[in-house]
Amino acid sequence: MLQYAAIPVCVVLYAALCHYTNSVEGTEVLGAALSIGPVCLLGAAFAWRWAHPLVALAVLGAAALLVYAAWPALEQNFSRLYVSEECALYGLLCVSFARSLFGERTAVCTLLADRVHGPLSAAELRYTRHVTAAWAVFFALISVTTLSLYIWATLRIWSMFSNFCTLPLVLLMFIAEFTVRRCVLPRVGAGLIATLRVYFAGSH
Repeated sequence: MLQYAAIPVCVVLYAALCHYTNSVEGTEVLGAALSIGPVCLLGAAFAWRWAHPLVALAVLGAAALLVYAAWPALEQNFSRLYVSEECALYGLLCVSFARSLFGERTAVCTLLADRVHGPLSAAELRYTRHVTAAWAVFFALISVTTLSLYIWATLRIWSMFSNFCTLPLVLLMFIAEFTVRRCVLPRVGAGLIATLRVYFAGSH
């Protein structure tokens, strides 16, 4: 239970620190560390999991040297790395959801609903395809809004949206879709927690 409670606390703390570094001068070192930290942790986890230990160590060593050499540039441009990571994340989600709607592929939401409630009826298949399209549009709007605010708004306004609005908007999207689903498809509308578990397991 404590580990689940620690996740939102860490997310809020990270968001607050990121906003602090984008709003206060003289925080370049902390900003660079926070911006490169998630990428380094994910890269290290993937390398250690999928490569031979010696190969993983060599890759991590080379990455550490690269970060060291690029550190002055990271300090000066850490906000650009923030926005690049966020746009890449939501852009990848948009492409993943949209791509599943073409050809012979199964829509992402159809696949997840089938795992929880399958087999699905024709009406449920249509609905889940529409929901997949809605998620693709939603992630595209988040990515475009983030980039637009970074380019044309102040750094503080962009940081407020990026750090304190995007995740709540994702949660609101989940709640709105779940509410509509309960009205349109009562059978598939049951079990929000189960659906979320399958969603994050599938995303992983």
